[in-house]
Amino acid sequence: MVIRFLKRDDNDNLDKALSKTRLSVLGQIGNLFKSSGINEESLNDLEDILVASDLGLQTTEQIITLLRERGRTTTNTGSGDRSVSLLKEILTNILDIKSPNWDPISCDGPFVILMVGVNGAGKTTTIAKLSKRYIEMGKTVIAGAGDTFRAGASEQLKAWGKTLSIDVISHQQGADPGAVAFDTIAAARSRKVDVAIIDTAGRLQGKSNLMEELKKIYTVSAKSVDDSCLRVLLTIDATTGQNGLSQARSFGGAIPCDGVFLSKLDGSAKGGIVLPIVKDMRIPIAFVGTGEQLGDMAVFDAKSFVDSLMSVR
Repeated sequence: MVIRFLKRDDNDNLDKALSKTRLSVLGQIGNLFKSSGINEESLNDLEDILVASDLGLQTTEQIITLLRERGRTTTNTGSGDRSVSLLKEILTNILDIKSPNWDPISCDGPFVILMVGVNGAGKTTTIAKLSKRYIEMGKTVIAGAGDTFRAGASEQLKAWGKTLSIDVISHQQGADPGAVAFDTIAAARSRKVDVAIIDTAGRLQGKSNLMEELKKIYTVSAKSVDDSCLRVLLTIDATTGQNGLSQARSFGGAIPCDGVFLSKLDGSAKGGIVLPIVKDMRIPIAFVGTGEQLGDMAVFDAKSFVDSLMSVR
């Protein structure tokens, strides 16, 4: 992640967005080892907390195994502070996988972001948030209304476009979304626009015909720009818990996803879902939504996330 994409208050916004998750059972982790350190009783309690926090059995078992092994080979694990530090290190290592560059500094032509996800995940609002962030970086932005299925989808995107003073390329309802993607990229190139962000129809991960359509949109986009200038951003609603992992598996199995925008984190007590998504799918968390306003987003940072999650308040 290029530093220019970061804002000074990103970590503060991330910390605020995790307030509900900290108040949930997952927030008990910071206190768990304070008095007893690592032992079988505390590990059993940790396992219960992690499973109840939508991490899933596989991810939970890996964390418990690693913590047990580290506890055997590390001194002072009877110390609560040292035990918490070990757990933070394990969680950070799981989350800290390399994210691709989201800064279009090296593109000879438009930097294209294809937005994918299920209905209601917040893709259209996410486009507006990303557009605002790029504009604040001094970049020009164009949007493509590739959701030609849902009534009113293009109008919603155009409304955001008017608010942000960016052009929106659209076709009539029911049109070929691949054609919208092609025309958006062509318009960006001819107008020398830096970033093209293309919306797609929300699709249920179990609908194979819709996934085939998504593959077509991706193929059209991939033929229009270099690989280094195309990104697929999967928007997942943080409030969906384990269903978010199912979505990541389905979309990641259909097209290569470069990152996740975890929306509505501020309204969720299930922020722990980021761990199984990253561990199982190896898709990095790129950004998080931290509120309802256009500026309410943050670049994801694994260490800041874990530190905030396990802070004792």
